Amino acid sequence: MNPSTASTGKGTGKSYRVGSLVYGSQALLTVMFWMLLGDLCLQIMEQLPTSLVPLQLRWAQASDTLIGFLSGSLPAVLGILLNPLIGVQSDRHRGKMGRRRPFLLAATPLVVVALVGLGLAQPISTILAKLTGATAVASLQIGWIGGCMMIFIVANTYIMQVYQFLFVDVIPAEVMGKFVGCYRAVGALGAFVFHRFMFGKAETHTEWIYIISALLYAVSFFLLVWRVEEGTYPAPPAKTSIRAMARGYFTDCFSKVFYLKTYSLAFCFWSAVVPLWTFLVFFGTKPGQDLGYAPTLGLSLEAFGKVRGWCSLIQVPVFFLVGPLVDRFHPLRIGIVGMLLSSLTFFGNFFFVRDQGTFTFWLILNFMAQAVYMGAYLAILPRLLPRTHYGQFFTANQIFGFLGVALAPVLSGWLLETVKDYRFIYVWCGGCTFAGFVMCCLLYREWLVRGGDQGYRPPGFENESPTLVGVAAH
Repeated sequence: MNPSTASTGKGTGKSYRVGSLVYGSQALLTVMFWMLLGDLCLQIMEQLPTSLVPLQLRWAQASDTLIGFLSGSLPAVLGILLNPLIGVQSDRHRGKMGRRRPFLLAATPLVVVALVGLGLAQPISTILAKLTGATAVASLQIGWIGGCMMIFIVANTYIMQVYQFLFVDVIPAEVMGKFVGCYRAVGALGAFVFHRFMFGKAETHTEWIYIISALLYAVSFFLLVWRVEEGTYPAPPAKTSIRAMARGYFTDCFSKVFYLKTYSLAFCFWSAVVPLWTFLVFFGTKPGQDLGYAPTLGLSLEAFGKVRGWCSLIQVPVFFLVGPLVDRFHPLRIGIVGMLLSSLTFFGNFFFVRDQGTFTFWLILNFMAQAVYMGAYLAILPRLLPRTHYGQFFTANQIFGFLGVALAPVLSGWLLETVKDYRFIYVWCGGCTFAGFVMCCLLYREWLVRGGDQGYRPPGFENESPTLVGVAAH
């Protein structure tokens, strides 16, 4: 059913519009269902490289610095290189399936193949060692994981970027806060399912965890591509040389301080959370090395997985509560609160965690604080970036985020190897999020100067209609 025509319905009450698409309430809920189902399985799949790959590398005797590079920095470096290309490609593409879904359809099989390869890393490296006569099976395993990660990162970068472009194209602005709240809540449910029921079996059932997650992801995304329709788009800009396109990209995206302040939020936040995802498991469990490190909590993988699972689950009601607040008060205001609370609770973890009980308590508080910020963050970008060039500006924002992801795991890994205490990961995360809080305040002040609730227009795109969703619209 094409929502731009049949799905508005007669006598169904309020209509919702985004671009050429017009939805009745039922049609809007249907689109949101398929988008959120895809997100649920996507988030289960996304836990694999961030949660299992560091463990697989540690079992192969990789160093903290190498783990930080392969798990965090490598995805970031490739993201920096790919994101501008993806944004421009997707914004300019026109076809029967629209400008977003063809990329999702093409990249999904590659993600599945890479995930299965990661799951089979140990048996495949053993087979390769027998065939080649190599004795360093661990080195082969690290190399295989690195190769599979390369394929996964390239394909998944397309998936993650284009999926987030798609929901701006098919979800009306007036319900964006609520959708992002549901999106984050569903993602947290996916993380809960993974950590509560799968993570504890990582060492004994690695292959099956990867295979099942890959199949769930593939089915959900093929359904999403089939069931969610895009509207019509204006004709793309005239084709120009790659050099002219690159010059226009960097001039549009990086010549105005306002946008640089916007991008800095991604840099600060991802510089904090990616090292946390990478190294927290080593603080909570037995890190598998005896190099003079300070004592850790020593939990089993199953116990750690349960704690992480409950942390994800507790985020669900927070996301649902934050969504309406974002629509009511503007996401930037909620983002300021979330970033400050994240910083304070990171430092609380550093000072007050002593055992499993305090670890669970403070980590839950921190995940709730992160949920406040994350529930606002994705709604900030559609309200501040120009919609006509949204993919282009979104990827510019991602470049800053990936810069943080590229630098932070290696630098924090070096910090941990220097102080030999995994507890200091909280100091790193708290410092990064406090810097993000300062940048949020500076961005908010300039947003007010540029019109705020009553008439903000994106710098350089003042011909766009102001977004009067939020306080001014009530």
